[in-house]
Amino acid sequence: MTDFQKYIQRYLDLIPTENYLEELKSIGEKTFSLFSYLTEKQSKFAYAEGKWTLKEVLLHLCDTERVFQYRILAFARGEKSELPGFDEESYAANSFANNRSLESLLEEYQWVRQSSQVLLETLNPSVLKNTGKANGNEISVETICKLIVGHNIHHLNVVEERYLPEL
Repeated sequence: MTDFQKYIQRYLDLIPTENYLEELKSIGEKTFSLFSYLTEKQSKFAYAEGKWTLKEVLLHLCDTERVFQYRILAFARGEKSELPGFDEESYAANSFANNRSLESLLEEYQWVRQSSQVLLETLNPSVLKNTGKANGNEISVETICKLIVGHNIHHLNVVEERYLPEL
């Protein structure tokens, strides 16, 4: 197993069932619900120096999901060109998430998740095994679909374990 495969496996192992479409919906609802209970002040909390605020975590979920959506679309449609990676730290630093209302970030999260649900639900099963190269690594459409779910679960776990106990 390559380092890349080990890296993504940690996300895939978090998905509780094989039905990643149902898990996508479930974790989306759980994420929305959890963040909906935060106040504006709480949403600007970071559990340690140099860590993202809760607003930045939420927007990171949106940004990453959009990148994954593009990769899914490209590889499902047969794209042969290698797609670039993205620097999540740079994206977060340039997101200005803390200047936005929590309400606007929640709305964006809902729209991004709805877009993912439509994309994943309408993929022809024949394209799930399509592969492409992103950030120097070959990956299948189906694996990227699952990564949306596992990545969201990972960050929700971090929020529950490191942020919420401090609020």
